[in-house]
Amino acid sequence: MMQLRFPDDFVFGAATSSYQIEGAWNEDGKGESIWDRFAHTPGKIEDGTTGDIACDHVHRWQEDIGLMADLGLDAYRFSVSWPRVLPNGTGQVSDAGLAFYDRMVDGLLEAGIRPFLTLYHWDLPQALQERGGWTDRRIVDAFCEYADVVSRRLGDRVKDWITLNEPFVSAIIGHWEGRHAPGHRNEEEMLATTHHLLLAHGRSVPVIRANVPDGQIGITNVHHPFHAASDSEYDRLTVEEYDGLLNRTFLDPLVGRGYPSVVPYNRATLDSFIQPGDLDAMTAPLDFLGVNYYTRRIERHPRVPASENLPQTVFPRDEHTEMGWEVYPEGLFEIMERLHRDYAFPQYFITENGAAYPDSVDESGAVQDPKRVAYYQSHLAQTARIVKSGIPLRGYFAWSLLDNFEWSFGFSRRFGIVYVDFETQQRIPKASYQWYRTLIAERAIELDSSD
Repeated sequence: MMQLRFPDDFVFGAATSSYQIEGAWNEDGKGESIWDRFAHTPGKIEDGTTGDIACDHVHRWQEDIGLMADLGLDAYRFSVSWPRVLPNGTGQVSDAGLAFYDRMVDGLLEAGIRPFLTLYHWDLPQALQERGGWTDRRIVDAFCEYADVVSRRLGDRVKDWITLNEPFVSAIIGHWEGRHAPGHRNEEEMLATTHHLLLAHGRSVPVIRANVPDGQIGITNVHHPFHAASDSEYDRLTVEEYDGLLNRTFLDPLVGRGYPSVVPYNRATLDSFIQPGDLDAMTAPLDFLGVNYYTRRIERHPRVPASENLPQTVFPRDEHTEMGWEVYPEGLFEIMERLHRDYAFPQYFITENGAAYPDSVDESGAVQDPKRVAYYQSHLAQTARIVKSGIPLRGYFAWSLLDNFEWSFGFSRRFGIVYVDFETQQRIPKASYQWYRTLIAERAIELDSSD
């Protein structure tokens, strides 16, 4: 074993999102979001809960910043609720909504914590959804207006900006699979959403840059390494198609390559949404790429009978999180190496990485989560390998600071390094919190010397 020290300027953070933690869903003039509507629709959330209160962060943000300060965080990644700032999506601005983020940003800076602000983490104003949402091209102008409002107000203090979180999820899970808001299942809607999300990103970058000339701007997506289940032509083609869908569709346009050709969707339909200047707008220069990593994907051709395919030779390991995701820490190094080789962004941040496991409070009032500790240990060892390799990785954000409303799973999945009793709102730092605090303080990790 050897000890590898992280650079002094490497950023250790934790991340959350607005709908998952804020609560106060209808206070101070906040507008309804698509997640408010979706969660209130019977049958959409596994445990029947909503994010109406969630972690009550709007009222408890000072306590939560205290936890961040105790943890020793260098940075905190949060998202702004679009309908809290612009209740109808455009037009009238809620000063009360902006004032909440003013107070929180000031509190972070007073605690010595660098704010990383994400503009869109899926909670679209319902008023915009009712005129077509992301499937309607007018959403691009609405998003640029929203980006302008927030960056004008907070840009004097917030210097790190992320336009979108995981546009793949908004487009595919929200509009093709129907498991997330708005709950649609339509390929054409998914493709329109994909294009308008990336266009909104590209057109908002110069808006933010004009308001925050000394800022850093990026976009975040979830990325997976894909492995063929066998060496068959069928399985390798499936890997190429799904890599095209989940990785390249949301990366290639950012660097001027347009949309990939080998994909499991109708490219002609996607092309029909492209207007002159769109692809150029998507290439607005970025300061960093945010990478969310949780697991790898092993792909078997879905339509070829096993008798006509080669025997499967690549299988998932036994350890899975409560989400059913294989624990595969080497995939973090693999995807970062591929991203830098193929796209060469100037900087990277791991903007989410973490694991859901069932947690409970023991008789002593503590929360022991050894599997999560092991998960972080193995993935931060890979993070150290990435830094050691020379890839310009500048920071790591644990997902998540708090147990929260885990989208369609409600409160049935816990990702936090801080346990939240959703009845009392009591916060209890878990063993993984204590482990991460030690790592941050020492800024070093043990890893195998063979690496």
